[in-house]
Amino acid sequence: MKKLLFVYNPHAGKARITAQLGKVVEVFQAQGYLTTLYATQGKGDGVWAAAALGADFDHIVCCGGDGTLSEVVTGMRSLSRPPRLGYIPAGTTNDFSKTLELPLDDMVAAAELAVAGHPQPCDVGLVNGEHLFSYVAAFGVFTETSYATPQPMKNLLGHTAYILEGIRSLANLKTYHLRVIWDGGMLEDDFIYGMVSNSISVGGFKGLGGQKVVLDDGLFEVLLVRAPKSLMDLNQVAAALMSRQPNENFIALQSSQIRFESQQPVSWTLDGEFGGAHQMLTIENLPGAVTILSGAQPREEQETQEPIA
Repeated sequence: MKKLLFVYNPHAGKARITAQLGKVVEVFQAQGYLTTLYATQGKGDGVWAAAALGADFDHIVCCGGDGTLSEVVTGMRSLSRPPRLGYIPAGTTNDFSKTLELPLDDMVAAAELAVAGHPQPCDVGLVNGEHLFSYVAAFGVFTETSYATPQPMKNLLGHTAYILEGIRSLANLKTYHLRVIWDGGMLEDDFIYGMVSNSISVGGFKGLGGQKVVLDDGLFEVLLVRAPKSLMDLNQVAAALMSRQPNENFIALQSSQIRFESQQPVSWTLDGEFGGAHQMLTIENLPGAVTILSGAQPREEQETQEPIA
């Protein structure tokens, strides 16, 4: 019988997985898997479970928010022959699940895709040669919101909790003077926000950079927002974020690697978790480093379909 390791965060989102656990395991069993459960209790547990236990299983499924997925992907990197990976989104924002076209309101349907979905190779980011992220590395305004918002507040208010916590950060808007170097380009300026991503949705916003996202093309989508010089500029930046219509304050580009240099340490988030403060941070794209079962139709099939009139 095939063996499956189910790594889940019982506190993610509104702890929905607790009530659905029996039904989810039944889905795995129906697909011929003998399932072992591992409930994470704190930061780093997902990394340990995937790294220490994963080699003994044919399949790993993780359930939680983007941070849980990131930890499991990190742990799997140490395995010489990583098993297949499935993901059941159960967090507050679930950014990467939107890119993978996974259902957010039906855990049973998500569990079915986690064991029988379409294999989707995904690029992964390597930060300063040691830390991984699954879909986004970011600095600046709002980025502290995901890890600064208490879990009980997330569970009670859902995505609204992020918005409320984010509004607080506007009262202490910081600017960062950075030199940014990427494939064939370099600039130096003051910024309030920057992200390096491989996702159609970040922080609940879709299409921020207006770029086509291909999960396994070896390129990251990079968005930098220049520091506003007036209140009017700030209002225009906010309006551009909401309308997804970038203006002259936005710089969008694609690159396989990028380096950020600053005179002062800059705090970063990696997949919504605190990633440390760095004066120099280098990000390298690891093409197709992980394959996740998704609800998205394989790109080859999309390209051969007849267009709908």
